[in-house]
Amino acid sequence: MPRVLIAGMGDVGILTAIHLSRHVSVVGVSAKPELVTGQELGVRLARPDDWARDNRVAFERYRRLDGVRRVHGSLTGLDLDAREVTVRLSDGSLAAEAYDVLVVSTGVTNGFWRNPDVQSREEIDAAIQSHHRTVADARSVIVIGGGAAAVSAAANLRIRWPHKVIDLYYPGDRALPQHHPRAWEQVRGRLVDIGVGLHPGHRAVVPDGFTCDEITHQPVQWSTGQPAGEADAVVWAVGRVRPNTGWLPASLLDENGFVKVGPTLQTPARPELFAIGDVAATDPLRSSARNRADRLLAKNIRAYLAGRPLKDYRPSDFRWGSVLGVQDDGLLFFASDGRTIQIPAWAIHRVLLPWVVRRGFYRGVRNA
Repeated sequence: MPRVLIAGMGDVGILTAIHLSRHVSVVGVSAKPELVTGQELGVRLARPDDWARDNRVAFERYRRLDGVRRVHGSLTGLDLDAREVTVRLSDGSLAAEAYDVLVVSTGVTNGFWRNPDVQSREEIDAAIQSHHRTVADARSVIVIGGGAAAVSAAANLRIRWPHKVIDLYYPGDRALPQHHPRAWEQVRGRLVDIGVGLHPGHRAVVPDGFTCDEITHQPVQWSTGQPAGEADAVVWAVGRVRPNTGWLPASLLDENGFVKVGPTLQTPARPELFAIGDVAATDPLRSSARNRADRLLAKNIRAYLAGRPLKDYRPSDFRWGSVLGVQDDGLLFFASDGRTIQIPAWAIHRVLLPWVVRRGFYRGVRNA
């Protein structure tokens, strides 16, 4: 039976493995012993237990992963001709894993909440609780950045602790520049209503050598000329993503280190190599994970192995989905054209999560 090796078992890697698990032999390599998503930063900081219920899930809970062999470690190298990857296991030893098809879904490093480090469950616990305690103990918080992660952080911190001073600083005239303009108008109204201070036109000076991977306390300088910003805690969500591709040959990467792929999600140089998610240079937004290309990828892999034609991935023009996360009144969902849908809380907990997500997308998730 052909062997498909999935490098990176984040959300899109898991979904791809689930689609393939009954058709080919699947091996998944993950730096974590469980799914730890980079989504919903604000809920993670403000309500880590609520966040963990659907964004931190043990691999053993996914029924369709029962037949998938999982390797806990970090990828250190790739031999294209031998069709083999090298993995440094969690105990420090090295292992080689062969493949017939390789899927690169190793994602990106972004701030303190998305990293490629090999971690145990205890280390993941400690990091999440440490970040939560830092913002919980702060009387004032500055959030820097204009993307969904920054907006989510500012909103959820203010909702969780309405007595805190929460300020959002972003470089453009509006935040959420990758969403439809109508989405920002809706979110801006909510931020104003709950008392988040909005500061457009502020571009932060990132200190030399600082990778934005921790919550800081020092004053923030602005290259746009405003007086320094001060708060007890500074959350850096400036979008300085770094692809986790140091283990790949340079011939597979574009000038920014992302994996070059064609419309079928295959690499141009090696048809047996596919890439998906934030690490894949599919389009300017690298939107294949959010646009549910995992199903297309699985079909294309099976077609490649059978010698059949493959289908193309078609990205959307704007980001879509949730920005603020699930709140007491439900979920505000943004379509790619900026239209909003308010999903009530009862529908999320009784229908969307148990039936659409856990049963439909993941084909069954066992109770924790």
